[in-house]
Amino acid sequence: MKPPKRLQSLIEEGLIDSVVRQLMSGKEALVYVVRCGEDTRCAKVYKEATQRSFRQAVDYTENRKVKNTRQARAMAKGTRFGRASQEAAWQSAEVDALYRLAAAGVCVPKPYNFHDGVLLMELVTDEHGDAAPRLNDVELSPANARMHHATLVAEVVRMLSAGVVHGDLSEFNILLGHSGPVIIDLPQAVDAAGNNHAQRMLLRDVANLRAFFGRFAPELLETEFGPEIWDLYERGLLHPEIALTGLFKRKLTEVDLGGVMREIDDSRADEAARRLRLQAAR
Repeated sequence: MKPPKRLQSLIEEGLIDSVVRQLMSGKEALVYVVRCGEDTRCAKVYKEATQRSFRQAVDYTENRKVKNTRQARAMAKGTRFGRASQEAAWQSAEVDALYRLAAAGVCVPKPYNFHDGVLLMELVTDEHGDAAPRLNDVELSPANARMHHATLVAEVVRMLSAGVVHGDLSEFNILLGHSGPVIIDLPQAVDAAGNNHAQRMLLRDVANLRAFFGRFAPELLETEFGPEIWDLYERGLLHPEIALTGLFKRKLTEVDLGGVMREIDDSRADEAARRLRLQAAR
């Protein structure tokens, strides 16, 4: 096929030889099958921010690092340079996460290069050598559902042990490759220690897995892997080889109602005193 304009620079740089076909059109990118010498890979071409349906919510971009304070100020003000910097940070987040997770042994596509807004990476294939299907397109037996669920929960643990939370994990962001599930689509990945929303995202990711696989193996709907994983992480006990139970007993503590009321009364008193000071100063 005729190379798309966004891939022409990769051909000119010798990073790819030809474009075979378009593989997918998603909410954030177009993915093409490309040839690199004798290898078949895929090229993820990120859509411009105005063309994407996935919003760069502040929950995901919180505490993301930028090159310098000028970029940070521009991003905060929403200038043209700031928007460009934000777009670059959004795209590089997936690249950084892929390299970080691949090094930690997480089942993600192997990244090869990132050039001019295009991520070149491994093409995940099924047992026939064809492009692997997304999990949501596959019917599973109860046994396979239990097996893949266990595999993916272990991958979530491995990711969190490497300090990363996917943030948008579901059956739509997992491919069923010839060796098992492969996690994809990571531009919204967050740093577990540096993002205040990481816990909520981790719990949602695991709940999404439970809901999907629970359609085929209903007993999985009773599991509580998410809270168990986060509790172990917070206590510094989480590691990739840990044995999980899927059980979690939430600690119920008695509410100190008197203490709460005292806090409210103190706040009211402070506010009244502040207003009096303001009136005296006028």
